Parts: sequence; structure tokens; C-alpha cells
Amino acid sequence: MTTTTDPALILHQWLSPAFPVGAFAWSHGLEWEVHAARVHDAASFADWLDTVLAHGSGRNDAILLAAAYRAEGRALEEIAALAAALAPSAERREETLSQGRAFAATAAALHDIALPRAAYPVVVGRAARLMDLPLSLTLRLFLQAFAANLTSAAIRLVPLGQTEGQRVLALASPAIERLAREAEPGDAEGIGGAVPMIDLASMRHESQGTRLFRS
Repeated sequence: MTTTTDPALILHQWLSPAFPVGAFAWSHGLEWEVHAARVHDAASFADWLDTVLAHGSGRNDAILLAAAYRAEGRALEEIAALAAALAPSAERREETLSQGRAFAATAAALHDIALPRAAYPVVVGRAARLMDLPLSLTLRLFLQAFAANLTSAAIRLVPLGQTEGQRVLALASPAIERLAREAEPGDAEGIGGAVPMIDLASMRHESQGTRLFRS
């Protein structure tokens, strides 16, 4: 049941907080970073967000999305397997897989398309391809939604004021545009990063006492 063919409207619906993927429940390890006092104000959150985007899963997920957009058959299965294997902790694996399953169920029902039950960026990339949505726009809005969800978590956890949070998000825009351009070829050989402290935070979060988020 597709009610519009406007790519921007479809993507904004998919990537809005109202789309039922449960993104609000995940902090990507940020909750531990706040607990450990490594993220404690707008400046430290801005540094953390820039690192996640440029050197962590932001960049890698964008490449996976583009690769899934371009892949068919066995190649798509391999991208899905790679996406699941890249998760550095049990919580991060469940974060991407649960959002992928939820997105696939809702998007398939809305648009009558067959989607894999796979990691979130893989499912979004495949859905965009089946709906003939522009890859460049999909990548920019996907990364923007990723950064916006983490900003929302930071506003609650640090805490940041709403204006401070939005200022940090606005400052991330050039990086989002650059990462989307770089990811567009969908070359899985370019996947990689070096964010050991962020990966360790996601592991330590599993045993954190009081938690608001699932990762």
C-alpha cells in the first residue's frame, strides 16, 4: 500500500522517529560513556558523535547500505552476513538486527515488497533499491537519522539542553554529506574503523547497573 511516490516523503517517513524500529531504545554505547564521565557536555558529545560517524558504525553502515542497494542474490546475502559479523558486542548486534527486522516488517507491509531479515542498513538499502529511491538522498537521510537519534539520547543522558543538542547535530552536517558521498560506490572493501573505546563501551554497557537504554 504505497500512498506516494515522492522519494523524499517516503524516506522521511522511513527514517522518522515515528517509524516503528525502536531506535529510541538504543544509545550505541553512549549510556556507558556518560556513566564513565567521558561524555559530559556538548563539546565531549560532539567529539564522540563525530568519531562514531567518521570512524565507526556511521561510516560503515552507510557503505553497507550502498552495497545492499547495489547487490542482488548471493551478493546481498554476503553483505547481510558481513553486516551482522561487524557488530562488536552482543548489544550492538541486537541493536542493528532488531531494527532491521522491525523496519523490514513495516516497510514490506506498506509497500508490498520482499525484504531480508538482516541488519538495519542492509534492509534500508534493499528497500530503497526496490522502491527506486535515489541512493544519495537515502544515504544522507539515513546518516542524519542516525545522528539525530544519538543526539536525542545525549539530550536525555548527559543531559544537554535542546538547543545545545541541535547545535551539535547541525555541526555534524558537513561530515554527514561527506560520508554519504564517500559511501555511495558501496565498496565493502572500504569498510573499517578504529574506535576501540566506543566498542568497549558497548561491551561494558551489558553489565551496567541502572540503564535507560538497551545498548
